[in-house]
Amino acid sequence: MRILGINALFHDPAAALVIDGHIVAAAEEERFSRRKHGKRPVPFSAWELPVQAASWCLHRAGLRPQDLDAVAYSFDPALARPAEEMGLDDPWDHLRLTYAREAPGFLGSALPGLDPALVRFVPHHMAHAASAAFAASGAETSSVLVLDGRGERASHLAARRIHDRLEPLHSQELPHSLGLVYEELTAHLGFLRSSDEFKVMALASHGTPRMLAELRRHVYPTGDGGFRASGVPWHELCAPRGPEEPWTRDHADVAASAQAVLEETLLDLARWLHGKTRDGVLTLAGGVALNCVANSRIAREGPFDRVWVQPAAGDAGTALGGALLLAAGAGDDPEPMAGADLGRDWSDAELGAWLKTAAVPFERPPDIAETVARALADNAVVAWFQGRSEYGPRALGHRSLLAHPGHAGNLERLNDVKGREQFRPVAPMVLAERAAEIFTGPIPSPYMLFVHDVAPQWRERIPAVVHVDGTARIQTVDAAYEPLVARMLGHFERLTGLPVVVNTSLNTAGRPMVDDPRDALECFGSSPVDLLAIGPYAIRRGSFFRTDDRSDDEGWSR
Repeated sequence: MRILGINALFHDPAAALVIDGHIVAAAEEERFSRRKHGKRPVPFSAWELPVQAASWCLHRAGLRPQDLDAVAYSFDPALARPAEEMGLDDPWDHLRLTYAREAPGFLGSALPGLDPALVRFVPHHMAHAASAAFAASGAETSSVLVLDGRGERASHLAARRIHDRLEPLHSQELPHSLGLVYEELTAHLGFLRSSDEFKVMALASHGTPRMLAELRRHVYPTGDGGFRASGVPWHELCAPRGPEEPWTRDHADVAASAQAVLEETLLDLARWLHGKTRDGVLTLAGGVALNCVANSRIAREGPFDRVWVQPAAGDAGTALGGALLLAAGAGDDPEPMAGADLGRDWSDAELGAWLKTAAVPFERPPDIAETVARALADNAVVAWFQGRSEYGPRALGHRSLLAHPGHAGNLERLNDVKGREQFRPVAPMVLAERAAEIFTGPIPSPYMLFVHDVAPQWRERIPAVVHVDGTARIQTVDAAYEPLVARMLGHFERLTGLPVVVNTSLNTAGRPMVDDPRDALECFGSSPVDLLAIGPYAIRRGSFFRTDDRSDDEGWSR
């Protein structure tokens, strides 16, 4: 079966292609349109489709729209109820339902040749659940927990995978939503709702949960697999913060309190689910599953032996999950994800042609990994553009900014490069075989979805990646899957004695992650980055801005 998955209704529009159970491609529309999150999650934008992402997925496989056997659309309007009946204040929500009902026709127009009758509505949270349960390795019999802002009429799903089936066990109906409560706090603290929730998680580490007792009156588990989460009086807990205003101790403390009550509730949900299934493996999806601090607490204190989180846990992942669910239902055996690098890539020759067309000076060193390691050892900031781009919000060694972890000032330096708040941490990538001696937590951790305690003897050696609470959100690198990154880390360790490199996403604040070579050149040219490693080629900042005359191709490369 050739199945295209589509996420479009709320935010993070994306497309994914699954053929005979194999994940061929997956990409978010923002990487093509260069609009952060693809669009704002308002009813008036619900009609917008990930046309560029879908077209690219088909092109990657050499397919035309008429070659598809099915299209999975990750929302089922037949399950929805009017917003006012669900206790939501959203007078234009009926537009979403109208656009969802018309999605087959819209897709038929957007992808000429596609038969609208091939479009299947997949329940939103079932798509989330499938994106985790079917994509995880070793999860043929496993539990799955989904939490986000909202789906058709719920904000949560507990389910179980048994081979090719997903069995729903419990859901929490709206208006109760852990995701919406966290979104409300995000806006109250002056950040962008449905976008900047990770900033609240980072800010929480700077506070103490002294408002936890008050929050427990409004957010708490009910003991039956559900919870209550609505009506939090944020204005009574602390004054709102304007987007440009400095944060205060009260802001950090309310963030810490919200983070704590979220973790408590998630732990109760995980324990209830385990009581029903007694499974050893738990998989997580939904936007709340991007909260790596909460994930770590579930892994550390919860009853499951292993916790696996979908790297595209937000709504973008439902494109993949919808396709996997239809594939499993059609008798295909879903293959686990080998990695998150499911997006676009370019051959060495194509990259060289881009650079020549851009008329920028570049070189092709014998080993780009060693060149980058030497630059990092000299405390350069490096833009790293290699292989296929990542699916999901984390830079995982394909579209990354790299730096030396041994200089504490590199945290402020990178936040300045990216134009973002100084309270936000950056992450370490580390060779998988070295991780356990430096970090305590779930290992391996290839998708940067858990936080780990940094061993005391290492905190002064790698201060740039140690958060204020002594933790780090690590990415472990397996040489069998990421040989180039592993080789760079090996060279860096030989030069510095450190098997760790700073890794943060290759973008600047408010912009999507770099995806194509033009994006990489624009980011490199507009921010104080010292070296761009793009495929096998290196561009140095000093050469990039040199103004001496060059009259032939030989002057532009060597």
